[in-house]
Amino acid sequence: MSSAVITLIVLAVVALLFVTEIVPLAITAMGGAITLGIIGIIPMKEVFSGLSNSTVVLFAGMFVIGASMFHTGLAQKLGETVVRVVGKSENGLMAGTMIIAAAISSVSSNTGTTAALMPVIISICAAAKIPASRQLMPLAFGAGLGGIITLVGTPPNIIAAGSLKAAGFEPFGFFEFAWIGIPLTIAGIAYMVFIGKYLLPKETLSLNIEIDEDAAKEAKAGTTDTSKMWITAATLLGVVIAMALDLPQFPLEVAAICGAIFLVLTKCLSERQAYTGIDWVTIFLFAGMMPIAGAMDKSGAGKLIADQVVGILGGSPTPITVTVALFALSCGLTQFMSNTAATALLAPIGISIAQSLGASPHAVLMAIAVAASCAFATPVGTPPNTLVLGPGNYRFMDYVKAGSGLVVVCFIVSIIIIPIVWPFFPK
Repeated sequence: MSSAVITLIVLAVVALLFVTEIVPLAITAMGGAITLGIIGIIPMKEVFSGLSNSTVVLFAGMFVIGASMFHTGLAQKLGETVVRVVGKSENGLMAGTMIIAAAISSVSSNTGTTAALMPVIISICAAAKIPASRQLMPLAFGAGLGGIITLVGTPPNIIAAGSLKAAGFEPFGFFEFAWIGIPLTIAGIAYMVFIGKYLLPKETLSLNIEIDEDAAKEAKAGTTDTSKMWITAATLLGVVIAMALDLPQFPLEVAAICGAIFLVLTKCLSERQAYTGIDWVTIFLFAGMMPIAGAMDKSGAGKLIADQVVGILGGSPTPITVTVALFALSCGLTQFMSNTAATALLAPIGISIAQSLGASPHAVLMAIAVAASCAFATPVGTPPNTLVLGPGNYRFMDYVKAGSGLVVVCFIVSIIIIPIVWPFFPK
């Protein structure tokens, strides 16, 4: 049995475990890398090489900065300010909720953003006599869309950029994702305000009264230290500016870690809070998938899959056909599995296919990353969706009804914009 086939078998087992989550995601990823090392597909010294990857450091730093936004009450304060501006009408509140959720999640965890803003939105819904079920799903969707805007907004973006760099291509820049992220966010908000709201459940207000009272207390409890809020805001702004400048002597991961260290030193959050703010599942999942991606390249497994996909699509498919196919595959997977895992699985495959066509892989990788963030059609597709499930009194089909249309909107916008911004055959 060839190395390529063995690698594909390991990859298939990893994919199955990702979908079913019988085994925790991080253990699955690291287990796959360890297996490939034991059977000799990759050198043992490369099995844990992902843990020393600069992208892992970037993840950790931004997780800590995001945690400080929530511990100091900055995220909640931003949410309250925007809602005061847009008013308490259903449309105005929905648009304002999605805008602030998108803005915060563009530089922080979309899960943390949703968790921080949820009690704020619920308490405002109670005051405005609007059922929380009419606003919480838009909150989760706004957080998901906003994550697409920057490199650090969501793990799929970082994984796509890291995969390009590992394959020897120019990675995506910090704000490069905004070319697609901002149009998607605008389109998504418009869809929810004008169409999606009619597909949301029409629950009575009484279902949310008890939740509202508890949430109001939580919202007020998190905004007591103004000085730490300002320090966190200034630190976040400084880190974002440093990343946008993309200075070779001050790379992204250094900017993130410096910001995180500064926030701990200024006691905006404790050392323990910094550690608990890091999503270790994402860290180890990424670290485990990097050696697997390397094995797919070295063993020829990636090329084998690419050849098969090209054959299925007609032998000589156009790059746009491949992009559409991989967008659909990534989007389908992410409805039921981690978007991080979906991107990590498909990124090396996308690069191999693009190379086999002689095309630039940037458009394909962008499509995979964006599609992996379009997990709107199920309550398990992304943590923000799951967070609002109970407080919103939602059912599975509520996500299917309201989220499926948003997925279609994102698909149409992406297929139009991506090939324009990232040409398949740049001059």
